[in-house]
Amino acid sequence: MKNVLVAAFEPFEGELVNASWEAASQLHERMICGARVVAKQLPCVFGESLKVLNAAMDELEPELVIVVGQANGRPNITVERVAINIDDARIPDNAGNQPIDVRIVEDGPAAYFATLPIKAIVEGIREADIPAAVSQTAGTFVCNHVLYGLLHRQAKQGGRGGFIHVPYLPQQAVKHPGAASMPLQTVVLALEMALSIALTVEEDKKLEGGATQ
Repeated sequence: MKNVLVAAFEPFEGELVNASWEAASQLHERMICGARVVAKQLPCVFGESLKVLNAAMDELEPELVIVVGQANGRPNITVERVAINIDDARIPDNAGNQPIDVRIVEDGPAAYFATLPIKAIVEGIREADIPAAVSQTAGTFVCNHVLYGLLHRQAKQGGRGGFIHVPYLPQQAVKHPGAASMPLQTVVLALEMALSIALTVEEDKKLEGGATQ
């Protein structure tokens, strides 16, 4: 059976919940396109977050990895295009670390592109009347740190992966007047669609490749 890993974060910056984990945890043990979804919570801590992600990947050997994070203030589901090789924290992480202008991988390339069909995912989510967009930056906090580490590993070992940011949940936004939010079940549906599209597009490519050989 194929495994799909959906990783998301614990609460940070004083929040009681993290929209990313609240949504990702709803997908745990679901079957999507013949693959079993496993949800894993990551600490919002530089370094440690990648250790937890790598351990989960070692255990599951997933067909696909999607990391989900909370983007405070964004109104859309945003699918990230690129990760850059820098940690530059506006605030401390949950362990008090606040790296400034520090490379994630000392000898790594400046950036990696996600290996998800990002525009197909955005289009599919929009067709369900859920606001979605391609994002050109995952920031320079722990989200970007994890995405870069994931893509760096996959560049060496193979595999497909990427990152999706989600808005606040309504119960969070009420504490931040004017901030955008999205209901939990809407976020869950968007993530389901993203997984389905990513798995289906890859399967279509395999079939097309097989037909031309």
